[in-house]
Amino acid sequence: MSENVGIVLVSHSARLAEGLRELLGELASDGVRVVVAGGTEDGGLGTSYDLIAGAIARADAGAGVVVLPDLGSSVLTAVTVLEDEPRPGVQLVDAPFVEGAVAAAVTASTGAGLAEVVAAAEDARGFRKL
Repeated sequence: MSENVGIVLVSHSARLAEGLRELLGELASDGVRVVVAGGTEDGGLGTSYDLIAGAIARADAGAGVVVLPDLGSSVLTAVTVLEDEPRPGVQLVDAPFVEGAVAAAVTASTGAGLAEVVAAAEDARGFRKL
């Protein structure tokens, strides 16, 4: 069986990213690697180039990786990492953090390819709650 697309959650807050990873663990299969890059190396709020680069490497099982940032500098830092250290099959996704991550994880757990997982995350922008 082939590996699933991996997911990297990039957030200013380690607790926020860990909480979302916990939620995804309940919704997606164990075969989906969800790795967090939250906060700074010293546990503070912010983003870290090294944490993001390391998370991408750990999430990559060969089927591709979607990188979902929360906002602001997490986007800019993720862009910089991907420009400095390009990896085939790694894609930064413009999607809502929670809904996009849920859609990506559930889709990845079906064995879908990278393009389909990216599309699911991006389509989450149109999800209505009411």
